[in-house]
Formats: sequence, structure tokens, C-alpha cells
Amino acid sequence: GELSAERDNSKIAVDILRLRKRQANLHNKTSFADYQFEDTMAQSPENGMKLLDDVWGKAKDAANREREMMESFLSEKGEELEGGVQPWDWRYYAEQVRQAKFNFDENEMKPYFSLDAVTKAVFDVSNKLYGLKYLLREDIEAYHPDVNVYEVREAKKDAAADSDEDELVAIFLHDNFARPYKSSGAWMSEYRTQTRNLAPETDAIEAIPIVSNNNNFSKGSENTLLSFDDGVTLFHEMGHGHHGMLSDCHYEYLASTNVLKDFVELPSQLMEHWLSEPVVLKKHAKHYQTGEVVPDDLIERFKAAELFNEGFATIEYTSCALLDIALHSLSEYGDDFDLSKFEKDYLEEIGMPQGIIMRHRPSHFLHLFASSSYASGYYVYMWAQVLDNDVFAAFEETGDVFDPQTAQRCRECIYSKGNTVAPQELFRKFRGRDPDATFMLKNRGLIPK
Repeated sequence: GELSAERDNSKIAVDILRLRKRQANLHNKTSFADYQFEDTMAQSPENGMKLLDDVWGKAKDAANREREMMESFLSEKGEELEGGVQPWDWRYYAEQVRQAKFNFDENEMKPYFSLDAVTKAVFDVSNKLYGLKYLLREDIEAYHPDVNVYEVREAKKDAAADSDEDELVAIFLHDNFARPYKSSGAWMSEYRTQTRNLAPETDAIEAIPIVSNNNNFSKGSENTLLSFDDGVTLFHEMGHGHHGMLSDCHYEYLASTNVLKDFVELPSQLMEHWLSEPVVLKKHAKHYQTGEVVPDDLIERFKAAELFNEGFATIEYTSCALLDIALHSLSEYGDDFDLSKFEKDYLEEIGMPQGIIMRHRPSHFLHLFASSSYASGYYVYMWAQVLDNDVFAAFEETGDVFDPQTAQRCRECIYSKGNTVAPQELFRKFRGRDPDATFMLKNRGLIPK
């Protein structure tokens, strides 16, 4: 980072920006942002910025209210922070306010969120929505003893209505625990991508995808207890897993997650919604020792506290996404271009709220500089949130979050088509219109429901 002269990578970052701008020019584009946005749902940097700007103003209002709430909380206790709440104070005091105002401590949820319980929940949701059954194959040796291997099966398409015949859909590997030398974070990967493009006399098994979900949970001695956020991560990765397992494309290159960057997070973020549904919590969130179902009172307090500090979280992310596009929209990076000064000036220009800093400053912003994949593309998570909240609203509008007809349309339009149809067309086919950001803004608490 920039704090040490020996490790200051700012010059390397600027060199990368100049090379990206040169690449864009070779493709007859003024800036790298223009080049990178061409093959996206958003289509242009202006459209990406339009969404972020709309969220930014509402998030600033929410974050300022949250800061005022913390300052009032401190004042009531007879405390005062010189200069107000600072970035290093925010999370500490926000958690105190959460516990005091909503009587909720997120650690209360952990005993009801064992890894076994959340895994059963995600498999059950997968079955209710898409008819998938997960059969543990203990006889199959994986690459590590902690990895569980499952056959994923569904009812045979041409079977009689009263038949229990099923067929293989995918092989699924669940690799949940942290271990030495394993990559950090959580991700979905494929050892074989679905395809129908097989050479004559090729064994049909070669068309079956092999999908892996990878997490880094700390393994417990007897039971592994997850936070609610860990549970969301597990559901998120299963959404990516569905994208691979439910793919139904001819060519591997167009199948599964080989879609536009601002569409790829829709299947994963959509799946997150079901974890917090009361019908799922009441069935699967059971105390790992007593088997007691999570109390209604705890669910109510969790729901009440769920959106607190959402302004802060939105600002943390959105400031990064705005800076990313602004930085890559420049048509020149002069010899005296100062990355830190650009960051400081830009954040002042957009009115960064007091007490919050960017989640990723340029000197450690791996999404931007480790590769070009997310360069001028960090906005995609917010774009996908617009899509996933809109899609989930379609389920809610039926009065049943497991509505079979909606789930079937979701499978056809969101999960199975890969990149064989433009995502804009798929969304319109599912929803009958273009995406509406209202659902996302309401669900994040940025506008009233």
C-alpha cells in the first residue's frame, strides 16, 4: 500500500490505468470505461453511474441518520467523541446501538445456524424451487476428506406423473471448511461445464456438470456454528451452483456462468432471499443442542435490526463503485497524475459522509487492479441487486415464495439459458418489463416500504 515507500503500489496502479486506456484506444474507445461497458447489460458508463447516483443520495441520507443515532446514543450515556464519529469508531458504536435499540445481538442466532442445519435448508429450498434432490455419496473419494460429494437428481422429464423415476442432473461438491493453502473467500467453480455438444459415441456422462461450492468456515470440534452472514454466503454460492447445475445449453462456452458480468450475480444474490424467510427459518433454524426451533421473538428482533447500518454498508460499497467508473472514464493520465489526490478530490466532490471510508481504497482494491475483470465493473453487484430484488418480488407477489409456476419461469429465464439469449431479453421474458430499482431500494431500507 501507499503507507510504506518500499511497498507503495500507486505508481503500478497508474501504469495499469494508462495501459488500459491504450487498450481502449486500440478498440477506438475514448476511455477504458467505454470499452469495458460495451458488453454489459448497462451498455454505457453513464447508465452504470445513473443507478449508482440514484442510490448514493438515498444512502447518504440513511448513513447520516445512523451517525446521528450513534451520537445521540453516546450523548445519553454522557460520552462525547472529539470530532464526532470516525471510521474506526463506526462499527463499534453501531453494534452498541443495535443491541440497545433493537435488543438484538447477532451471536444469539448462531446456535440455530449450525452448518448441518443451513446445508439442509439450502438443499430443501433447492428442492422446493427446482425439484433437485441431493444424495450424499460417501463412497466417492474427493480431493480432501472434508469435501462432501453429492449426486444431484430430479424427476425424469418423460416419466409418468405417478412415477418416481429420476435422472442425474449434476455432481455437486461441497467444500466448506478453511484449511492451510486453500484460497480465501467463497466461490463456485466447475470441473466440468454442462454441454450437449458431444462427439459421436461419447459417454453421456461427459455432458453432466461437476460443480463445486467453496467456503472458508472455521471447523468446530463437534458442531460448526455459522453467523447469519455465513449462512447468506452459503446460500449465495448455491445460487451460482444452480447456475451451473441447471444450465441447458448446447455449447459449453455459452453455458452456465459464462454470462455478462452484470448478470452473473443475479442467480447467486437471488438465492440469498430465501434464508431469511420465516417459513425457512421455522423449519430449519433449530438449536444445535436442544433441537428447539428459533423463537418468534428472536426472529422479530432480527428482522427489526436487519436494516440498521444499511446506509453505512451501502456508502462503503457505492463509493468504491463510483470511484471505479470515474477513474476509468478519464481519457488521459498525465505524467503528474496523483491517484491519492484524485481519490480525495472525487470523494469530496460526491460528498462522502463523515465517519465512513471506502471499503477498498485504490492501493488495496484487488477487484480493480489484480486483473481487468472487474475494472470499471465493480458496480455489477448493485446492478444485480436491482435484478434479484425485482425477481424475488415476482415470487412475493404470488403470495408463495415457492410458487411452482414462478420457479419454473425463473429456471427457464435466469438459470438455464447461459449466454445463449441476451440477459435483457431474459429478464423481460420473466418479468414482462425492464428492471425496476424500487424493490432494491425498499429492501435496503433506503426508501419507505
